[in-house]
Amino acid sequence: MTDRTLEPARRLHALARTGLHFCGNEYDRERYEEIERIAAELLGGSTPADRDALLALWRTETGYVTPKVEVRGAAFRDGKVLLVRESADRRWTLPGGWADVNESPSQAVEKEIEQESGFRARAVKLAGLYDRRLHGHGPTLHHSWKVFFLCELTGGEARGSYETDAVGFFDPAALPDMSLGRSTPRQVARMLEHWRNRALPADFD
Repeated sequence: MTDRTLEPARRLHALARTGLHFCGNEYDRERYEEIERIAAELLGGSTPADRDALLALWRTETGYVTPKVEVRGAAFRDGKVLLVRESADRRWTLPGGWADVNESPSQAVEKEIEQESGFRARAVKLAGLYDRRLHGHGPTLHHSWKVFFLCELTGGEARGSYETDAVGFFDPAALPDMSLGRSTPRQVARMLEHWRNRALPADFD
């Protein structure tokens, strides 16, 4: 999967899913289904089974297709940033994950911090709203936006979870190996700038 094929295939998928939601006749439905099959052929690998698996995943999305939303929380203690180590790749990241339905953005990030690190936190500032494609996170099937909050720790103690196997505080100038699909050293550095200067406006795009 490369950016060259990912971007148009993802766009075709979004057009097809949205078209299938709004279309009013069977001829249009057949055309949108064909567009979706073409998108799956661009990304789904060399076998029909791979393409069918991708189509099955895509077809769980209904309605107007929009970017997914991910939240990340930056909390600092004595100048060091709170990171968690992901069990999936054994690399470190700001705590966070996909936002759930019926949660506000601040509720989502506070929940993720507690679940992944053991610390209770309070979101105090929206620091950044980033398009994942534009910030060095690598290719991914879904288009998503990342929402970064500054958070203050209010209690709890370090512990892992089923997704994370270690928790620590690190000097932002000497970070461990980062899980770049989730958060990057540059983003940590920018969150530190926001922490030191709360008057900075939120970053976007």
